[in-house]
Amino acid sequence: MTAEPLMRIRLRVEQDIFVVRQLGREVARTVGLESQDQTRVATAISEIGRVLLTAGYADVTFTAETIGVPTLHVAMAQPGTGPAGRLAEQLQQVGRLVDTMEVDDDGTGTVVRMARRLPPGAPRLTPDRMDEIRARLARHVPGTPLDELAVQNQQLIAALDEVRAQRDDLARLNAELEETNRGVMALYNQLSQELEETNRGVVALYAELDEKSAQLAAASEAKSRFLANVSHELRAPVTAIIGLGRLLTDSGSDELTTEQRRQVDLIRGSATDLLTLVNGLLDLAKAEAGRIEPTWSEVDLRAVFGQLRGTLRPLATRPEVDFTVEEPGIPTLHSDEVLLAQVLRNLLTNALKFTEAGSVRLSVRRIDGDAEFVVADTGYGIPPELQERIFEEFYQVPGSKPVSGKGTGLGLPYARRLAGILGGALRVDSTPGEGSTFTLRLPLAS
Repeated sequence: MTAEPLMRIRLRVEQDIFVVRQLGREVARTVGLESQDQTRVATAISEIGRVLLTAGYADVTFTAETIGVPTLHVAMAQPGTGPAGRLAEQLQQVGRLVDTMEVDDDGTGTVVRMARRLPPGAPRLTPDRMDEIRARLARHVPGTPLDELAVQNQQLIAALDEVRAQRDDLARLNAELEETNRGVMALYNQLSQELEETNRGVVALYAELDEKSAQLAAASEAKSRFLANVSHELRAPVTAIIGLGRLLTDSGSDELTTEQRRQVDLIRGSATDLLTLVNGLLDLAKAEAGRIEPTWSEVDLRAVFGQLRGTLRPLATRPEVDFTVEEPGIPTLHSDEVLLAQVLRNLLTNALKFTEAGSVRLSVRRIDGDAEFVVADTGYGIPPELQERIFEEFYQVPGSKPVSGKGTGLGLPYARRLAGILGGALRVDSTPGEGSTFTLRLPLAS
């Protein structure tokens, strides 16, 4: 539905341009446009009117859009004007004074339509307010051309003052920008020098780190080689000591006194402990040197658990400790049977050594496509700050004494290295006084 016009006026003579300019400014003011926009609308109307009057008269209609975005519309129509395209070219500069401007030729004449949106803070154009604006515009009496020239002069002076102020602001901003640029360049140069100096330091640091890494690698290799050589050289004499001790207590040898037999048993026991330590060192050295290659196959976990249950049952001699190897929840696993059994044996042996009462339990279940082996005990427990240190060679928790057997501090480090070789990980969760839970997680398939 077309909105009812706010006002209409016809331009016939040159003096009417002053009238329509005044009227355009008054309409723009009453609907709520700001001062500068009032001048832009009035200027656009007068310039278009000047062009249209060269070919006859023109009708000017003011309307306001109240639905959606409030907008002032001005339509200036003239019958029989030349091609609309040429007129649009003439008015190209005027179009910059308003939001939109269109030049149409409907066959009976040319219509120039322009629009200017009202600012967000303008009063709402309700029906009552529209009637009030129409009544006010109907009572409006235009001034003389001299009055309009005076107003235009005042507007021009105000515009010149604004331009001068903007020019002064621009000059000040340029000076500040130039000063800022000098500061930025100085800061850039300083930062560039500091960055270059830092880069030299980083390069030197990386060179030192590479050198240290090479030294650590060489030291680690030398340590592994030393452990392997020493362990290998110690194994033969220790084995000989054990063999000689066995011969001394053999029924075919001369009868020993009770004291002699006790001392020979001490020798054999110490030699056996030493052999265990030597074997642990040799195994650890092999693992560190990367000399352990897994033999992958389908491992029957029922057989592995049964073997562990049988071989470790003699260690669980205390009635206060319930040693349980549960039936595996996973029938098979693609892994190395020997290495897997060795990891689990080390964990169970360690749990039995440090559990005075309660239980030691082995179980396995499927978790997110992996096999999760759990060895849980009710032993002494490990403080949180020491739970990673137990995986260091020869480290034992202060104050913890094995209930049975002797600890070397090599079983858990070796078990974690084997877990890595098998493609998995070994972690511990423990609470002092309540026990520990060691979790070995391995992929079900390689």
